[in-house]
Amino acid sequence: MNKIILNIIIFFWKLLIRLPRSFQIKISKILGVIIWTLPFNRNKYSKINIESCLKDFSNQNKTQIYRQNIIASGRIIFDTGISWFWSNKKISQSINYEMIGEERILKEQKQKNGVLLIFKHSLHLELDARLIGMNLEAYGVERSHNSKVFNDIQSAGRNKSLLGSADRREPIKFIRWLKNGKTVLYAPDQDYGNKNSITVNFFGLPAATIKAPYKILKSTKCKLYFVNSYIKKDKYFLEFEKLNLNESSEKEFLQELNIFIESKIRNHPHEYLWQHRRFKSTLGKENFYGK
Repeated sequence: MNKIILNIIIFFWKLLIRLPRSFQIKISKILGVIIWTLPFNRNKYSKINIESCLKDFSNQNKTQIYRQNIIASGRIIFDTGISWFWSNKKISQSINYEMIGEERILKEQKQKNGVLLIFKHSLHLELDARLIGMNLEAYGVERSHNSKVFNDIQSAGRNKSLLGSADRREPIKFIRWLKNGKTVLYAPDQDYGNKNSITVNFFGLPAATIKAPYKILKSTKCKLYFVNSYIKKDKYFLEFEKLNLNESSEKEFLQELNIFIESKIRNHPHEYLWQHRRFKSTLGKENFYGK
């Protein structure tokens, strides 16, 4: 993307998020409805994923979840802007949130234990990470953006509260953090291709599942935790809990992890990032998601 154009977009983005939070929420709903009416590919991916993954839900329920999911996506522009551009003080004053069980992570940190903190790709994941970084000393693992200019903005925004971030293709960097007793945020629930993945079911469908969490756990002997995020009456909740998964084999471990993540998604299905082509490497980009 042209640097000048990107800077203009960022300028107006920063102006937009200066609106009062109550206005942001109202505008995001209007924006979400507009997105829902337009034929975006992301809308199509969301619908296919919801229909395929939530087979035990009624058709009426799935239709409702799909609509809520697309409308909720209108909030991304505000939540991401807040997480990247606002100060900690402004976020604390304007965003209503609650951390549940974070004392467990603080205890691990006090004991100098490395913590691999797993989280899922929610629509508000950027704000989730910012809130975590404001309350806990943590590092992040990310996928670098194709645009260097945008990637620099993204990294600067994420590092406002995180102590550092590493590209997911730089495992040595975050493995070193874990071995040194640091806490690292990691979201494994996307399709990162077959190269470093194995096929494990996700909602009963074969999905390329990245092997990194199992390998990291084995090589660093770190502690494994999960943070579940959701919104209730415009209040953000982040719940921390320890994971005790079967480590006897890579596949057993990853299958249990997928099932656990599924259970959290089911509790608030319209907040999940269904827009990602989760099954592109196993079921095909065109065969499953269409052209």
